[in-house]
Amino acid sequence: MSADSIVSSGLADVPKAVAAGVVDMATGMLLAVKTTESHPQAVLDMVAAGSAELFEGDSSMSIENAFKKIRGDTQEGHYFQEILVNSANLIHFFGRLKSDPGLVVAIVCRGDANLGLVVTKARQIIASETV
Repeated sequence: MSADSIVSSGLADVPKAVAAGVVDMATGMLLAVKTTESHPQAVLDMVAAGSAELFEGDSSMSIENAFKKIRGDTQEGHYFQEILVNSANLIHFFGRLKSDPGLVVAIVCRGDANLGLVVTKARQIIASETV
């Protein structure tokens, strides 16, 4: 599979999806993105940078490390696997690909989407897709 096919799956399979993208955590760059409406590239770039900050920013990494220490977790890898953000009109799902935790899939849905279905369908994508 490719980043483009992951994005296509996100738009097709997740209820009321209006945008989907794949972000490389190492660079903070979008590998692929599709939206149902046009958005300036600067906005898309900010979403990509924000995704990287959510998962691997200084504060997030400090929280992950504190949780690992408190729980005695010695495993390598990242603690945060998914982040869900509900805004005034949208649901934003961010999840690390199981096959490559250095890649995050972002799927944005209309706010009236069924939250349980959004999470279920998005989790199916991050669990099964590869790049």
